[in-house]
Amino acid sequence: MIAAAVQPRAMTHTSCCVLLSISLVLTCCFWSVCADVPAVFGDEASGYGPVFEEQPVDTIYPEESPEDKIIMSCRTRANPAATYRWRLDKTDIVLGNDDHYSLAGGNLVISFPDKSKHAGNYSCLASNEFGTVVSQKASVQFGYLDMFSTDEREAVYVKEGQGAVLLCAPPPHFPEDLSFRWMLNEFPEFIPLDKRRFVSQTTGNLYISTVRAPDSGNYSCFVSSPSIAKSVFSKFIPLVPIAERSLRKYPADIKVKSPDTYTLAGQNVTLECFALGNPIPQIRWRKVDGDLPLHRHNIGMSGSLLHLYDIQYEDEGLYECEADNSKGKDRHKVHLYVEGAPEWEEKISSSERDIGGDYIMSCLAGGKPKPHVHFLKNGRMYAKNHELRFADLTFEDSGMYQCIAENRHGTIYANAELRVFAGAPSFEWNPVKPKLLGAKNGHVVIDCKPRAAPRPSISWSKGTELLHNSSRIFIWQDGSLELLNVTKSDEGKYTCFAENDRGRANSTGSLSVTDATKITLAPSNADVSVGESARMECAASHDPTLDLTFIWSLDAKVIDFDRDREHYERKMDVNQDGQAGTSSSELLISNTQLRHAGRYRCTAQTPVDNITASAELVVRGPPGPPGGVRVDEVLTSSVRVTWSHGTDNLSPISRYNVQYRDVKAQQEWRDASTAPVNVEGNAEMATVINLTPWTEYEFRVIATNTLGTGPPSDPSPKITTKEARPVVAPSDVGGGGGSSRELTITWTPVQQQYYYGSNFGYIIAFKPHNDPEWMRVTVTDPQAQKYVHKDAKILPSTKFEVKMKAFNSQGEGPFSISAFIYSAQDVPAEAPTIIETRTLSATEAVLSWVPVQMQTVEGYQVRYWRESVENEASVQHVVVVSRENYTRLENMKPNSHYLIEVRAYNGAGYGPASQRHKIHTKKSPPSRPPKIISTKMNNRGICITWEQVEPLANESTVEGYKVLYRPEGQPNGMLYTTIKHSIELPIKKGDYLVEVRAHSEGGDGAVAQVRVAGAAVLLSPSLGFFSLLLTVLLSLIL
Repeated sequence: MIAAAVQPRAMTHTSCCVLLSISLVLTCCFWSVCADVPAVFGDEASGYGPVFEEQPVDTIYPEESPEDKIIMSCRTRANPAATYRWRLDKTDIVLGNDDHYSLAGGNLVISFPDKSKHAGNYSCLASNEFGTVVSQKASVQFGYLDMFSTDEREAVYVKEGQGAVLLCAPPPHFPEDLSFRWMLNEFPEFIPLDKRRFVSQTTGNLYISTVRAPDSGNYSCFVSSPSIAKSVFSKFIPLVPIAERSLRKYPADIKVKSPDTYTLAGQNVTLECFALGNPIPQIRWRKVDGDLPLHRHNIGMSGSLLHLYDIQYEDEGLYECEADNSKGKDRHKVHLYVEGAPEWEEKISSSERDIGGDYIMSCLAGGKPKPHVHFLKNGRMYAKNHELRFADLTFEDSGMYQCIAENRHGTIYANAELRVFAGAPSFEWNPVKPKLLGAKNGHVVIDCKPRAAPRPSISWSKGTELLHNSSRIFIWQDGSLELLNVTKSDEGKYTCFAENDRGRANSTGSLSVTDATKITLAPSNADVSVGESARMECAASHDPTLDLTFIWSLDAKVIDFDRDREHYERKMDVNQDGQAGTSSSELLISNTQLRHAGRYRCTAQTPVDNITASAELVVRGPPGPPGGVRVDEVLTSSVRVTWSHGTDNLSPISRYNVQYRDVKAQQEWRDASTAPVNVEGNAEMATVINLTPWTEYEFRVIATNTLGTGPPSDPSPKITTKEARPVVAPSDVGGGGGSSRELTITWTPVQQQYYYGSNFGYIIAFKPHNDPEWMRVTVTDPQAQKYVHKDAKILPSTKFEVKMKAFNSQGEGPFSISAFIYSAQDVPAEAPTIIETRTLSATEAVLSWVPVQMQTVEGYQVRYWRESVENEASVQHVVVVSRENYTRLENMKPNSHYLIEVRAYNGAGYGPASQRHKIHTKKSPPSRPPKIISTKMNNRGICITWEQVEPLANESTVEGYKVLYRPEGQPNGMLYTTIKHSIELPIKKGDYLVEVRAHSEGGDGAVAQVRVAGAAVLLSPSLGFFSLLLTVLLSLIL
């Protein structure tokens, strides 16, 4: 038993000590140096070198900033206090020579920053009598974001169903970390992003996979620079969708492609992928040479973004994004390269060394590419390697050392203060322990560790007797004294003497010998099943003058009764049965688990000695997972699965259960059908049957014994069953319709799990009804749902018999049930005849025509456009069902010449257009509202008078006025018309609004409004003061 103890030494220096030192803060983070002064140098009286508490950081100063200064921080802890100076790049900044620079404490203040003078890398140097340290470098850069060009952006015309790309073209800027959004029509109506719309955060461009009519509008790119807190937006870009009678489908076409990307270990990275196409493409990601990082990736924006978190070196490789729709697939691969900023693998640390000794100061750094390492001493280059070797240390070796590791991704610092010490022996900091204890028949070690340099010679005495090495007494090289087989006669005072060429000192301690501790009741072995409880007892005798405690451990690891209180409980009985020097402990283990099995040790411990006894706890439970699951003998619908036995946990395995899952379908695990049906506990293989051909599977095995079912094994390597001919035919075969001389055939595609092989497609067989010869065509797209057969010989509305089957590389499957469909009709051959066109107002007209006498007509399309602007984008359409021969034309421009034509259509297309008719819309209605000049109340009602509205030159003549008298909050009421400039309205209860507007052949003009509150009238702000005063007086009278 070790009887000596170390007493904390006082942090003072003897008069004979000579100290030279430097201190360093250990850094463990990239671009950061941060640590407390080590305890060995903590005495304020002794002094220590500068220790950074705050360092400069990279700064981006906005060129348009209202602030007129930059502050670069630098603060250290030092004794005596440090002085500061700064460097810009490799040049010392001389304060006083440049009015822009000043110091505030250790901080550098740059007033009225100038990009041509003050951009660059800054470092702070802090010094005192112990040496100099250099801070990390910090850059000052000037940020800006220019305005977009004021040139108008050209309109983008796109057919509905096609994709569109709107270019952002951000203006000149620094830094590069921009964020992009797009506005539609006005600020701040930002476009919501979904699976159809995507904004690249690399280029800023807006991508629309398939354009639709509601996408029409004016778009503006909104650019923000978070570094300088500034945003700008571009001129509006008009997007004009061109209407199509039926939307065409387009294959997936990837337009957003992340380039090969470099990133750093520990950082996050986002890869972009977006495709145009109709239907909207589905996007999937995979790692070509492995799996996507487990729990460290996320796929966002409907697949367009692959987020990778906390990048590791093993994440480097090739990533592929696949976009596909029913018309085709597209793929893009991007290589991700992972490099690393420097990281410390071994760092220097502050140290105090004896004069004349040897010392090695070493630091190692990892990173990719491998960092270069060099040393500074007191802020100056000292050595260009990773290790310093000192032989025969002198005071000149004392100083402040900095180890610096750097590669192209950054720089890290590790600092250390080396003190070289010389002095006579002193026990002031670490005297021999005054009171020492030792157990009878045990052993005692008494430490002697004076502070001294050079190293002192050590001798011991007991009382006045000088001690020498013997069979029971050893004086070790470190100066400690060891006594073996201690007896009462060894009690007494022991003195350690230390001496070197600078002086001598001694220290004394007193040894007392106590009774040894003995185990009187050892714990017993136990055997339980999972979930049961177990109990172990332990008792010991000990010296009654000493405190005794029991320590319980499992497999040499001490049990934490607070953390594991759910399973462990300990009871103690000190001075058992009233007998001093006899104690016991009981360990209770409840709801035992397999992890609780092992060797339990009871240690009876006093301040002087300890003794241990142990017992074994056996816990039986369900079996562990089987190991080494492998798959071989792979056929079309069966495989052989083999495994090795896992631990049976002391209860024989009775049976195994094999499970499988379809990898691509991301199924849950399912029990497999096996041969034999029941897999016995001594088996190590089974054949899994009833699998699907050409399907990727993985398997796992679960063992069971009489105590329960254990956890599953790790999944087997993925395998794909062999290919086979398909057995499932397309369903819902049908079709018909389409354009003239066409036969349209439709079906529901076969689900992917029934492809059964590669090169999957469809064979379509069709023939006119009652014709003996079948025609066959092949469709190679497994996702296709329609085939259109074009043949000028096909007669309209001919009955056809159609059937389909699937095929793959292994052969053809069975045909579906035949379906009967009809070929397309002919387009209408006649043109309608327009019989009347009439304008109703400035924006509306009515039209009627003689219908086409054909049963196949499904409706009519009316097209109208301004004569002065004849292009497809400006044409307006109205579709009318076949049973009607008239319609209203709306949203026309006032005072404009329009051309109108009508054509019939059916499923085969449009027929010829009618002769064009020309109409002229009326002038606009008056744009100015009537000015209400008087509101009077009498017994009959309320009389409202207004000034006559004078139309402008391009407006219609006023024909009269409309007055709407309605309850407030309701859209409907009583409508009056008059050619006069006044009207008398009845008084009604409640709040009413009176709306007056001029009426013309071009429509109704702008509205003037008066509010009638009960019996009072509240006028619009345009009424004069006299009218308002009259209204108030009338209200008071009534």
